[in-house]
Amino acid sequence: MVTDTERARHTAALRGLLYLACPDAPATAVTATAEAIAQRPQGTPQEAVPQATQLTEPKLPDDSAHLDLSGADLSGADLSGANLTRTTLKGANLIAADLTGANLIRANLVSANLADALLTRADLANANLTDADLTDATLTGARLTGADLVGANLTGAILTNADLINADLTDATLADARLIDARLSGANLAGAHLIDANLMGATLNHADLIGANLAHAHLIGATLSDANLANANLDDARLSGANLAGVNLTGTNLANVMHMHIPPRAIWNRETLWPPELASVVAARSDEIRPGVYQVRGGTAPDRSTVHV
Repeated sequence: MVTDTERARHTAALRGLLYLACPDAPATAVTATAEAIAQRPQGTPQEAVPQATQLTEPKLPDDSAHLDLSGADLSGADLSGANLTRTTLKGANLIAADLTGANLIRANLVSANLADALLTRADLANANLTDADLTDATLTGARLTGADLVGANLTGAILTNADLINADLTDATLADARLIDARLSGANLAGAHLIDANLMGATLNHADLIGANLAHAHLIGATLSDANLANANLDDARLSGANLAGVNLTGTNLANVMHMHIPPRAIWNRETLWPPELASVVAARSDEIRPGVYQVRGGTAPDRSTVHV
């Protein structure tokens, strides 16, 4: 006796197989055929289900139906260049799948497993990747503008030159990720885990990094102007040549930051821990902008402050 759970799993597997066999079939045909086969009693089928004839029908340009591949097993599949716009891939198995240049705009990839997947130059703009597993995935040159990556696991992912402008990476794990020259302007990285991440040359203007863990991160040459680093962990981070103009450093521990320079217009408070060699200089170059909160003056203005760290 086949349970409802087993039938649902069987249907999901069939959807994946049918899509791979007939990638140009209408979305409704793939779904209807998979469901019809799954409803058949156990045993070897003697004839094809009538719904299968729909798989050869042309996909109309104005077809508004979106493909449902939720739970499908597409591990190792060659999906390079595939048009998966608005496709539901919730919980799908895409381990080591080749999605090079694939169109995944507004796709639903919630809890999908994309570990070791190849997503070079893939378009994931406004896709939902909440809780997705992207461990060691390759996203070189991928477009993730506005993507929802809340809680996603991107440990070791390669995101070199990726576009993550305005992406939501709240509480995402990016430990050991390679984000060299990545564009993260306006991205939400609050609470994100960026331990040992390589962000050399990355653009993080106006990014939200409140409470982010950037311990041992490489931020050499990165641009963080007007970013919010309040209560972030920058222990042993490398900031040589980084642009920190106007950054919010309230409550941030900078004591062990390597190659730290005084950032003009940076905002800090008494909980901010500066490197010992900079503490008195920062205090001398800062003005109190509200009770207990100070801002570093731009340029090389003379000492006008009596504030002490």
